[in-house]
Amino acid sequence: MLQSLTIRNIVLIENLTIRFEPGMQVLTGETGSGKSLLLNSLNLILGGRADRGQIRTGSEKASVEAVFDVPGNREVEAILAREQIEYDGSTVTLYREITAGGKHFCRVCGVMVSAALLKELGPLLMDIHGQHETRFLMDPEMHMRFLDRMGDPEHQILMKQAEETCNAFLTVHRQYARLRKENDQKQRRMDDLEKALAELHAANLKTGEEESLQAETLRLRNAEKIAAVLRNAREELTWSESESSSLEKIKAAAAAMKSLSAYGPQMSSLGERLDSAYYELEEAAFEISTLLDGLDQDPGRLEKMEERLDLIRRMERKYGADIPSVLAAQENMEEEYKHLCSLEDQVEETGQKHKQTLMIYRAAARTLSESRKRIAADFEKRMQEQLRDLGMEKTVFVVNFAEPREGERKPMPRPVGDDQVSFLISPNPGEPLKPLAKIASGGELSRLMLAMKALEAEGSGVESMVFDEIDTGISGRMAQVVAEKMGAIAGSRQVICVTHLPQIAAAADDQFLVSKDVAEGRTHTQVEKLDREGRIREMARMISGAEGSGTDAEAYARSMIEAGEKMKGRLTSRRKTESDSR
Repeated sequence: MLQSLTIRNIVLIENLTIRFEPGMQVLTGETGSGKSLLLNSLNLILGGRADRGQIRTGSEKASVEAVFDVPGNREVEAILAREQIEYDGSTVTLYREITAGGKHFCRVCGVMVSAALLKELGPLLMDIHGQHETRFLMDPEMHMRFLDRMGDPEHQILMKQAEETCNAFLTVHRQYARLRKENDQKQRRMDDLEKALAELHAANLKTGEEESLQAETLRLRNAEKIAAVLRNAREELTWSESESSSLEKIKAAAAAMKSLSAYGPQMSSLGERLDSAYYELEEAAFEISTLLDGLDQDPGRLEKMEERLDLIRRMERKYGADIPSVLAAQENMEEEYKHLCSLEDQVEETGQKHKQTLMIYRAAARTLSESRKRIAADFEKRMQEQLRDLGMEKTVFVVNFAEPREGERKPMPRPVGDDQVSFLISPNPGEPLKPLAKIASGGELSRLMLAMKALEAEGSGVESMVFDEIDTGISGRMAQVVAEKMGAIAGSRQVICVTHLPQIAAAADDQFLVSKDVAEGRTHTQVEKLDREGRIREMARMISGAEGSGTDAEAYARSMIEAGEKMKGRLTSRRKTESDSR
């Protein structure tokens, strides 16, 4: 139940707090007084769209705070526990603030949350029926949603099973379609892969091969230069026509220093170092000779190496930046070729899975449909009762399940099942059943919606229901009938109603007058809770000039309020009798 609503700086509202009570709470006032601002504020606090245009001119920010009393609401408790938000087990406070800078802040029980959490909590705290919601009755897509909301927890489980089996089927279906398309196109791809793999296998590339070939090619291209340098180095070390070679001179110097070893350790050390240098240089001379003897200056070998490098670079241009990339691409193509070779088996295997998941879904959809038809039968009966109470006793209301035509393929699986549901009515005896959009008047739509909301209230755990001008298109005796129906709903739920009809206002437990005035050049919307005399004056304004009001509007208003009190007494007595009988 909504306990209070505090609004600050929302359009014409500067600072306003309304405290609500259980039962039927009615908001009245002239057109344009600001009743819609109250409902817009409720939508905002329940996660609706925030707009900077809602901020009162001259203000930097606007806010809405709502306090709900929801003892024992397990769904709300579960969400708060999930979000680790502590509360006293009864009172939940929602707060939302929007700023001129475009930022907005949301809190639940003082804890900062997202607007999405407010939107999740909203339907569990309050059911708002806007004055344009009857358009959903014109949309057959919405009819099945209404019907499913009438289902018990077991029906909700069947809905979940249909959704899960549908999603499982659709996953396989997409895979199956992809494999079949791939199988239809595979031959061309296999031909391309065979050609590429034949080329790569013939190339037989090896990791590190390119670097080795580049180094060897460089040596072969410079073989003459390298040979000349090696020969000169060898000659410098080992041979000279005019004098002893470098090695011979070092060997002689080592022998000379060794002969002086008796004259001190430094002489001996120098001799040993020269001796060591001789052997090092002798080994280097041997290696130079070996390099020179092994130097390949064959032009044919260089040509072959250059051809191999050209082949490697062609493979790199076609398949990868370097040899490792080419080899990785080759491995991927080999895997793809294996996959394509086994594709027919995969198609057959997935086809079997496709049939199995479809059968499982169809079974779940049939079970869901059977449950829906049981709900529909009960729904039709209860709707007839509600419509009879609302003065539409001659109206026939039917939940229609579209049957597939002979030879027509079954529809593609949907998460909601295979049913196509629409509500049909025949307002007058002898007229055929037709869709609501083609036959229902504005007043009939309002009463149909009220009847459905009354049935929802019986099974819903939402303690507060809001009706914004549910009385559209009705007047006179039908207005009294609608008032009694809303009074009956208010026996088990808090009902907050915006109305222009005095008959509905007369049925209220509490009445609030919404008005606006001008102070210091600014327009302000204000809300006043009316006492009995205030209600009489306001209702006199509402009925003034209406047929049956006579000349004394206030006397007529007083009689309507007294009649409303008697009506509430009858409803209370009836509920007590029904409770005792159960």
